[in-house]
Amino acid sequence: MKITPAGRVYLLGAALCAALTICSRNFDDRGGPYFMASLTVAGVAYLLAIRELFATPRFPRRVVVLGIVLAAVWHAEFLRLPPGADDDIHRYVWDGRLQRLGYNPYLVVPSDPAAKGLHTPETRNLNNPDLPSPYPAGAQLFFRAVTTIQESTFALKVAFVVCELAIILVLLDLLRRTQGAHLVLAFAWNPLLAIEVAGSGHIDIVGALLLVVSAAALVRRWRATAAVALGLAIAVKLLPVVLLPLYWKRVRIRDAALAAAVVVLLYVPFLNHGRIPIGSLATYVQSFRFNGPVFAALDQLVPPQLLAGLAVLVGLGTATWLRRAAPEWSPDLFAWPMAASLLCAPAVFPWYLLGLLPFLMSASTLLIIIWTVSIIPVYVQWHLRAPGRPWGALPGWVMLLEYGCLATAAAIIALRRNRPSAARQCPSGPLE
Repeated sequence: MKITPAGRVYLLGAALCAALTICSRNFDDRGGPYFMASLTVAGVAYLLAIRELFATPRFPRRVVVLGIVLAAVWHAEFLRLPPGADDDIHRYVWDGRLQRLGYNPYLVVPSDPAAKGLHTPETRNLNNPDLPSPYPAGAQLFFRAVTTIQESTFALKVAFVVCELAIILVLLDLLRRTQGAHLVLAFAWNPLLAIEVAGSGHIDIVGALLLVVSAAALVRRWRATAAVALGLAIAVKLLPVVLLPLYWKRVRIRDAALAAAVVVLLYVPFLNHGRIPIGSLATYVQSFRFNGPVFAALDQLVPPQLLAGLAVLVGLGTATWLRRAAPEWSPDLFAWPMAASLLCAPAVFPWYLLGLLPFLMSASTLLIIIWTVSIIPVYVQWHLRAPGRPWGALPGWVMLLEYGCLATAAAIIALRRNRPSAARQCPSGPLE
């Protein structure tokens, strides 16, 4: 009996659900053997599902509905769990709390004895307590808004999952007009969403939502909305700044000015003697290193500030090339400039890829999709260190496995693309 494409998608969805449910049961030992084994199975099942989703032009609506329901099941498993002891979400609660108490999160250092009375049990052991906040103003105001409703890590995780649901709704509307609604599962089923949104809770998903809104606005030619949404995305997470060339001549100058004005207004509550604050961002560039192959290779030769500038230039250059090479607008174009910039960044944590996930909807982004799975081995670092202790060097085999898989996949994709052209150049090939 031959299994239909829909049947294979159902089976892969069930495998994903089982694997991620097991993964959630071992979430308190992130990077441990059971966590890694189940997450690896989930990653493989996801890639097989991607193959089915890209190979079939249309699926019945019930496939999409059941796929989203399955994703909700494993998200619920992670959502009910507390985040890790030193996950960034504790800093989010702290930053929101400081603002509500009338303090500036860019100035107050959590470990300062004078700030001891401001802590709660959820913020007392936050990571990097000797540094002020590095998060941009848009992120800060999101923290304040959520903690005003309820000051807890759980409330923030719920807010992030709501943002993920909003992305799914916007993508469904976009995909119905273009490729096919079933491709929303390429986003909803990615294992990183369960781990880093429902599990750990990361602000990157808010930036991703704003980018999706901007992309949808460009499709409808709502140029002011597209520009403002991009500005807000940059104000939540700085990475989308590399997408600016893609907006060239797609938004008007007055739209860009409006977006810039909105971003400046977001910073007004945090101004310090008229200066726009950056918190510990400079320290991040100077000192933070994790899973960044290009940055690590050049770190001893070039000052880190220049390398960080290079990462931005690489992303801007990629976006500029895409703007010229692909005059027709497609949301898929968003993924490559951000991926290129991340590849050159000083740190590449798994949740940094969240901003790319909504735009991985075609075979042209297959290499980035593979990266979202090949990055899974870096979670062993959570198992190799105790909470509250500084990060050690990532084991060499981890980066070799992650980027080796990526390089191998790139070579295979390049060979397959060149093979048809080679056959066309050889007239005797088809005859033989």
